[in-house]
Amino acid sequence: MPTLFRDLRIAARELLKSPGFVATALLMLALGIGATTAIFSIVEGVLLRPLPFPHPGQLMVLSDVLQGAEVGGNNEAGVTVPDIHNYTRDTHSFTGLGGYQGTNFELSGVGDPAIVNATRMTAGVLPALAVEPLLGRFFTQQEDDQRQQVAVLSYATWQNRFHGDSGVLGRKILLDRKPYLVIGVMPRNFEFPLLPGHLNQSELWVPMSFTAQELSPTGSGRWGYNMVGRLKPGVAPAQAMSDAEAVARETMRSYPAFMASFVIHPVVRPLNEETVEQARPLIRTLFLAVAVVLLIACANLAGLLLVRAIRRRRQIAVCLALGASSATLLWQAILQSLLLSVTGGALGLVLAGAALHAGLSLLPETLPRIHEISLDWQVAGFALGLALLTGLICGLAPAFAAVRTSVNDVLKEGGRTGTSGGGHARLRSALVITEIAVALVLLAASGLLLRSFEKMRQVDLGFQADHTLAAAYNLPLKQYATQASVDEFNRELVRRVQQLPGVKTVGLTSFLPASGINSMGVFVAEGYVAPKGAGMDLAITSIVEGDYFRALGIPLLHGRFFTPEDKTGAQLVVIVSHQLAEQSWPGQDPIGKRLRLGTETLQTPWATVVGEVADVKGSSPDVPMKQQYYVPVDQWETLLGSLATPTDLSGNGGYIALRTAMPPEQMENALRATVRSIDPQLPLTQVQSMEHVISDSEAPRRFNTALISSFAAIAVLLAVLGIYSVIAFSVALRVQEMAIRMALGSQRTGIMRLVLISGAKLTAIGCVIGLAGAFAASHLLSSFLFGVSGVDPLVLTVAASVLLLLTLVASLLPARRAANVDLTQTLRAE
Repeated sequence: MPTLFRDLRIAARELLKSPGFVATALLMLALGIGATTAIFSIVEGVLLRPLPFPHPGQLMVLSDVLQGAEVGGNNEAGVTVPDIHNYTRDTHSFTGLGGYQGTNFELSGVGDPAIVNATRMTAGVLPALAVEPLLGRFFTQQEDDQRQQVAVLSYATWQNRFHGDSGVLGRKILLDRKPYLVIGVMPRNFEFPLLPGHLNQSELWVPMSFTAQELSPTGSGRWGYNMVGRLKPGVAPAQAMSDAEAVARETMRSYPAFMASFVIHPVVRPLNEETVEQARPLIRTLFLAVAVVLLIACANLAGLLLVRAIRRRRQIAVCLALGASSATLLWQAILQSLLLSVTGGALGLVLAGAALHAGLSLLPETLPRIHEISLDWQVAGFALGLALLTGLICGLAPAFAAVRTSVNDVLKEGGRTGTSGGGHARLRSALVITEIAVALVLLAASGLLLRSFEKMRQVDLGFQADHTLAAAYNLPLKQYATQASVDEFNRELVRRVQQLPGVKTVGLTSFLPASGINSMGVFVAEGYVAPKGAGMDLAITSIVEGDYFRALGIPLLHGRFFTPEDKTGAQLVVIVSHQLAEQSWPGQDPIGKRLRLGTETLQTPWATVVGEVADVKGSSPDVPMKQQYYVPVDQWETLLGSLATPTDLSGNGGYIALRTAMPPEQMENALRATVRSIDPQLPLTQVQSMEHVISDSEAPRRFNTALISSFAAIAVLLAVLGIYSVIAFSVALRVQEMAIRMALGSQRTGIMRLVLISGAKLTAIGCVIGLAGAFAASHLLSSFLFGVSGVDPLVLTVAASVLLLLTLVASLLPARRAANVDLTQTLRAE
């Protein structure tokens, strides 16, 4: 151990003799290791860390695949109310199994009223998760069956709303203005469901307590629920799926007539897979990109160490001549490299911590478990291991090159400069070529993502977002229990908002474009015959009121908008999107055609098409358009026909949209005040301009583009520094050669051209290899591209040209230095 400390002191003393070299090396290592550690903390927190439940490998999700229904993603539709009952009662593969559904409530009775995220769940969910409450207890099956109004709070809600009061148990809160008894508080780190993003975490949990509407026959056709369970010891997911298949067959036999054609297939898969499946491709791509940056940093460090070893050839030769062993010098060289890398790793860890502290809030809402991302001991261990590996790999080749110094040849050279040996030159060139190649791959990826983002921004959304303000609201059932009370509120809201100064038009809707929230329903178009093997005809249903289409700037293509005459008792009417019209009645005028809700076997009333409007994007601009139809709110219950239940309410929640003559942000306070003038307790949420809504929908792609572009910029900078250092060092070694060339008649421009050509050759070779790499890596980016090929010739050409231009600029300074050499002084020194 004393020998090791002595060797470390010697290595540190040698390094401190070259402060410029040390500072450059530490900066590159800190950037490379810091960026890699920051991204690894996301990988570890989201993908690698076990779920925060005991024995998480036993936790499974149970879901239905609805045959013939394209619901997106992995085509899992969730489960229905009968599914929850039947799977819970009749499967035998789980120690605990339950259903849940995300919802929101107006929370009041403690602090200011607010809309909070919540989860309804059956009594089997929390026992299946095997997490004990911090305070109190869970609700029981009896409380669920008897519809007892009890609630379990999240730790954050307990702290923020009740200031951590240990006497919170037994207190009452108002949810949608109904009293609920607080019976428990969950631990600090408990989160369920494990939804993506910062904003979707549940603040409380309540019994499912199915309503009469959910238990009605029409409730069988609503796949809006989820299930989670814990497998019994020794039971595999495949066995559980086979068990669920038998239950599903029995469930289908009891379907009502209108669902006779529905076929479901249960799927059982790990909860962890369900949680991270959307985030996995993005995180893998980011980690690959940052690994490329680290590779370039390592190549640069290896190049710097090689240059330093060449400059110290005479010192090494003297040491060898005086009896020092090659092993000792090799150990000292590797030790210096390790000392640099560990110090750079420590600085990188600090940079990673700062980046996470500043950047967690900027992560896209598509990432789950964001609150679990941190610099824990595993991440710190990764950074240390990465630093040691980097130092070892980067130091080996230069160290071997140094100890292979020929003592006689070096000492004979005296103080002369000259070639450092063909092997050294080839190694330096290979390192630079590697840097340029991998930098080009990243630069091409950045260019493809930037072009994709621009293509996405050019997509016609089907509405005009400028000067439009939107807000969400939800009328509590306690106060708005009848359709008359709901209608009165909505009409008064539209009337008062329309009278506000600066408001042009106002409308209400159940579905806001670009919000990503939509409900797909089955419909039948009169005269349409589906191709053989086609799935169900699904469309987004929007229930609207007021002058909604003009408020959103949705253009009318044929027919007319809704009028006040389209009310209860009048002819049933709908407005359809262009896509629906083209698919249902290709080449025909849709005006006067008819459609109805449900399946062929369900006899619901026909509605006449009175208008055709442009297709509207329901979520991000890069997501394919979906069919859509619009219904006036007064006719919705009639249009449901036999699907309607006595407890149905139309228009008791949704969005208000208003087109303004001024910047929409200036109307926010006036809109809130108007709502408070009608109902002082009713909170508005998601009050924002439609441009902000669109920006939020673009956020994941914008984040991907910005991060990959940042990595590409760092990679290019490191590659340019690498070629500059190699060309500068090469010029320094060949200064006598340049002087002799000029003495023999070469022009200074010829010397500059010679140096620039040597840099261009390295860059050209690196670009050729990089282009091949970009072609090979194109499939990794395909899922992130929109409207652009992974081998887009324009992007690849521009990327290679930019890199070539930058490396030529980097070679220009050494070239000018070579051309301006002092002939007399240089030749005299020789």
